[in-house]
Formats: sequence, structure tokens, C-alpha cells
Amino acid sequence: MITISDAAQAHFVKLLADQPEGTHIRVFVISPGTSQAECGVSYCPPDAVESDDIEIEFTGFNAMVDEKSAPFLEDATIDFVTDQLGSQLTLKAPNAKMRKVSGDAPLVERIEYVIQSEINPQLAGHGGNIMLVEITKEGVAVLQFGGGCNGCSQVDITLKDGIEKQLLDMFPGELTGVRDVTDHQHGEHSYA
Repeated sequence: MITISDAAQAHFVKLLADQPEGTHIRVFVISPGTSQAECGVSYCPPDAVESDDIEIEFTGFNAMVDEKSAPFLEDATIDFVTDQLGSQLTLKAPNAKMRKVSGDAPLVERIEYVIQSEINPQLAGHGGNIMLVEITKEGVAVLQFGGGCNGCSQVDITLKDGIEKQLLDMFPGELTGVRDVTDHQHGEHSYA
């Protein structure tokens, strides 16, 4: 479920050495399955362990995950990175905003998952997002751009060279193209 690098495990062991005996770490997702999902790590003293917690053993400590967060922490990774700016703990949970779907799920669910877990996080840096409107009988994914993408001068390049290429590569034989139905209104919200 969660992969914690050796460096991060060593960091947690060091932090937990100053805590009361029996303290673990808790990995959680606030508002899982929504666009506002946020992941976090905290101390988990013995009296904060819930009966339905999932306990994952690591070297020198255990990680506790509440039942509600568990499906959204699938494929999550925690690392401890040191560079010229210092050290920081990083937590990446690609499924926090949307629960991972199986490979045999309906095409619309698999495309929604890719949009929420891969494409929208990339567009968020420009204040933008996309939404799947429908998949036509011909296999065309109809998308609507929002936020900073609406009215952006680069939207055609983003659609054809980025999103369409990625989706066609991921769903060969199922998807034939991608079309934008957004009524692009350039404004202050648009990414220049």
C-alpha cells in the first residue's frame, strides 16, 4: 500500500525516539476522493490507535492508516530528500483525489482516473483543469477545460500534443480521439 524509502524510515525512527514509547506514525488523507484531498503524516500515540486501523510494519516503527484513507493511499510513497536547500519529507499519493480503478473498469472510469490522477495535477500548475464530458460512440473523449486553461492561447497545443497523445497511448483501440467543447473566453483567469 505505502512505500517508505530507507531514508524516510531512518528519519521516522529518529523522530520517534523523542516520543513516548509505543508511538507510531499515522498516514492519512483528508477529504479523500475529492479535488481538495490532502495527504499527511503525524505522530500516532498508543491511545490514538483505532480498532479498524491498518497497521503496516517498517524497520523500527509501524505506520497506522485509517480504513477510510487506505484505498486512496494505494501506491503512495514517502521519501526523505536532502539537497542543497536542506532536507524534506515528501509524500506522493497519486490516488488521493480519486480511488484507483481496476484495469477492467468501464472506459469512462479509467479515463476519469487518468484525468484526476495524472493530467489535472499537471494542469494545476497553471491554475487549470479538464473534465470528461462524454465518450462518443466513435470513441472520442469530449473534454471541457476550466480554470486557467479556459481562454489560454496554448490550449490547442495542450490538447493535441499533450492530453490527446497521452490518452491515445494509454487506451489504444478504445479511444480514437479527443475533442474540446469549451467555449474559450479569454479573461484574467486565463493562463497567458
